[in-house]
Amino acid sequence: MASPSMYKLRCSIPGHEMDVRGLAAAVFPAGAFVSVSRDRTGRVWVPDSSPNRGFTEMHCLNGHTNFVSCVCIIAPNDTYPRGLIATGGNDHMICVFSLDRPDPLFTLKGHKNTVCALSAGRFGTLLSGSWDTTAKVWLNDKCMMTLQGHTAAVWAAVILPEQGLMLTGSADKSIKLWKAGRCEKTFLGHEDCVRALAVLSDVEFFSGSNDASIRRWMVTGECVQVYYGHTNYIYSLAVFPNGQDFVSTGEDRTLRIWRRGECAQTIRLPTQSVWCCCVLPNGDIVVGASDGIIRVFTESDERMASAEDLQAFEEELSRATIDPKTGDLGDIKIEDLPGKEHLNEPGSRDGQTRLIKDGSKVEAYQWSVNDGRWMKIGDVVGGSSQQSSSRVMYEGKEYDFVFTIDVNEGGPSLKLPYNMTDDPWLVAHNFLQRNDLSPMFLDQVANFIIENTKGHTLGAAQPSGSDPFTGSGRYIPGTSNSRAGFGSDPFTGSGRYIPGTDPSPVPSAGVADPFTGGGAYSSASLQQSVTNIYFPKKDAVMFEQANATQILAKLKELNVSAPQDQQLPEDKLCELEALLLTICDLRSNQKPTAEQIDILWKTTRWPEEIVFPVLDILRLAVRHPVVNERLCGETEGVQFCNHILSLMEPQGRPANQMLALRILCNCFAGPQGRQLLMAQREAVMSRAVELRAVCNKNIHVALATLVLNYAASLHNLPDLEGKAQCLSVASAALEVVQDKEAVFRLLVALGTTVSDDTTARDLAQSLGVESQITKYCSVSDPAKVSECCRLVINALH
Repeated sequence: MASPSMYKLRCSIPGHEMDVRGLAAAVFPAGAFVSVSRDRTGRVWVPDSSPNRGFTEMHCLNGHTNFVSCVCIIAPNDTYPRGLIATGGNDHMICVFSLDRPDPLFTLKGHKNTVCALSAGRFGTLLSGSWDTTAKVWLNDKCMMTLQGHTAAVWAAVILPEQGLMLTGSADKSIKLWKAGRCEKTFLGHEDCVRALAVLSDVEFFSGSNDASIRRWMVTGECVQVYYGHTNYIYSLAVFPNGQDFVSTGEDRTLRIWRRGECAQTIRLPTQSVWCCCVLPNGDIVVGASDGIIRVFTESDERMASAEDLQAFEEELSRATIDPKTGDLGDIKIEDLPGKEHLNEPGSRDGQTRLIKDGSKVEAYQWSVNDGRWMKIGDVVGGSSQQSSSRVMYEGKEYDFVFTIDVNEGGPSLKLPYNMTDDPWLVAHNFLQRNDLSPMFLDQVANFIIENTKGHTLGAAQPSGSDPFTGSGRYIPGTSNSRAGFGSDPFTGSGRYIPGTDPSPVPSAGVADPFTGGGAYSSASLQQSVTNIYFPKKDAVMFEQANATQILAKLKELNVSAPQDQQLPEDKLCELEALLLTICDLRSNQKPTAEQIDILWKTTRWPEEIVFPVLDILRLAVRHPVVNERLCGETEGVQFCNHILSLMEPQGRPANQMLALRILCNCFAGPQGRQLLMAQREAVMSRAVELRAVCNKNIHVALATLVLNYAASLHNLPDLEGKAQCLSVASAALEVVQDKEAVFRLLVALGTTVSDDTTARDLAQSLGVESQITKYCSVSDPAKVSECCRLVINALH
C-alpha cells in the first residue's frame, strides 16, 4: 500500500495529436480540467466512473488557426455561471469559449505575435502575455490597457488576488509588478528566461526559469528562497490547495513535488519536455508533455491505476532513451561506471539517479523511496565519445549514434539515429522531412552530426556550392544566368504604355546586383557562398526605368480627357516633354526649370482615373536634385507628402497606389527627400502598410522597397522606434506578400535593420521574426531569397 504522501499514476490520456502545451483546472464539472495543444485544439476532460479511473472528453474546442499555447479559466458570473475558457495561440489571438459550444463566443485581437500566457482575475479581467514583448489587460472583448516595459517575449503572466496587481515574467530575465497599468517594481535574480509564475498569496509568488531554479518572492521585492532540483528549463508551476506546497515540470523529463521547501518526490516521464501542469481540487496532479499524452498522478489509493497499468508505465519509462546533455548525468565513461551490483545499495533520497554499466550499454535508474527500490528510467545514448564504438538500438535497428536534436526554441527534442557510413547531409535532410521541419535547419543539423562524430570519416559530402536537397547548384553571387523580370506592372499589353514598366536590363559582368541584375556588387571570390552581398543596405533602391516616348504619348492622349480648366495647352505640354527628357538622363547638363516643376506639380491634381502618366513623370523627376530639393524642401515638403499619401488610400486605384509608393521610394535619392520622409515616417509607413492587403505584386514590391529604404536610412542610427516600425511593417507585409521579389526586399530590410544593432536584433527575436521567415529558406527560385533568408537568420543569433 502506497504512502499517502507519494504520488503514482492515476491514468494516461492520449487525446491530443501533438504536444500538450497548457492545462487548467475547470470550475465545472467537478474534477474536470482543460488541455490545449499544438494540434490547434483545446479539450475539456471530465472524470468518468469506469474502473480505469480515467477521464472522458466532454468538448473539443476549435477556433485557432495555429498552435494553442496557453489556457486559463475565467471565473463564473451571472451571465456564465459555469465560467469561461480562454485560450491563446500562435495565431496571435485569444479565443474565449463557454462550456456549451465548441466554437468561440468571441476572439480577442491585438497582440502582434504568439499569445503564450493567460491569467484571469476578478470581475472578468484577463491578462495575456505575448512574444510581442507586451502584456494586455482585457475586460470582456475589449483591450483596456497594454503593459509595455519588457524587452523580450512575455512568457508568463498572473493576476494577484489584490485588485490591480499583476505580474509578468519575460525572456529578458526579469519579472515586473504592475498596478493600474504602471510598472511598480522589477524583480531581478534569474539568470535566464522567466518561463513560469504561480501565486501563493496576496504578498508572495513563485517564479521558474530556464536557469533551472525556482524562486520565492515577496511582492515588496525580496527573494526569500531559491529551490534547486531541476537540471534543465523549468516550464510550469502550480500550487497545492494548502497554499504552500507546489509542483513543477521541465525539460529534464520530470514532474517534481515540493513540500515544506524540499523536493519530496521526483516523477520521471517517458518523454523529454514536460510542458505544463495543474493541480485539481482533490490534490491530483495533471501534466502535459511533448508526446501529446496527458498524465494524471494521485496520492489516493482509490484513484491509483491498476497494478498492470503501473507496471506498463514503468516499462515504458525503462525503454526511454536519455541524452546526458539534456539532464544531470554528466559526461559518461563506461569503464568508470559500476555494474548492476551497485543497485543493491539503497538510495539516499527520492529521485536520486544512478548510472549502471550493463555490458556495452549504460542504463539510468532512479531511487523510489515509496517502493524501496531502484527503477530503470531509460537507456543513455549519444552522451560520450566513449560510446562511439558501441551500437545503439533505436526503433528496432542498430546505429552508431542516436542523437537528441533541439530544433525549435522551447520545442520538443527529437531523436536522430546515425551510422558512420551515412552521408550527414542526406541523414539531416531525411530527418527534417520525417519530422515536418523547415529545411532551414539542414546546415545546423548536418554540422551537428559532423561535429559530434569526432572526426571519423563520413560518407561522400555534397560538392561545394551544391544544394544538399537536389544536388544542383545553389545560389553563388555572380553565377546567375537568367533573371525573371521585375518591376513590371499589372496593366500589361503589347506595344502600349504601362506605368512603371521597366525594359529588360542588360546583365553586367561580375557579381549581379540582387535588386537590378546589374554589376553593382563585386566580390574577390565568386565561389565564396557565405559572402553577404545583401545587407546591410546603406543606399536607397530606386525605380528608374522608363519609356519616355510611351509616357509622353499617354500624357497627350489623356490631356484631352482632362477637365477643361486643367487641360494643358501645347506650350505647357512641350515644357513637360522637355522636363521628361531632362530627368531621364540625370547626367545631362540641362536642369529642370521652376516653370516645368510648377506645371508638373499642378498637373498631379488631375482626376485619379487619368493622373497616372503624370505620376510616372513625377516618379522620375524626384530623383533629380533640383526637383527633390524644390518639392521635398521645408516650404512645400509636407504638402507634397500629404498629396502623395492621399493617392495611397486603400480604396484608391492600384496604378496610383503603386506609383505613389514608387515616388516615395525615389524621394530617398536626395537629402531633402530623405529628411522629409524620415520626419513623416510614422504617417508614411502607417499608410503604406495598409496597401499590403491589395492583391497586386507590383504594389507589394514597391511597399517592400519603401520599407527597405527606411531600413537603409535608419542603419547606424539609434532610432529604435523607427527600427521597430520597420520590423513591424515588414512582418505584417510578409504575412500576405507572395511575390518573391517583394519577399526578398523585405528580407533585406529585416537584415539591414538588425545588422550591427543588438537591441534591434533582440527586438526582432522577441517579435518572432525567425519563425515567420524560416519557410523562405526552401525557396529555390530565385535562389537569392533562400540565400538572404539564411543570412538574416544567422544575423538574428
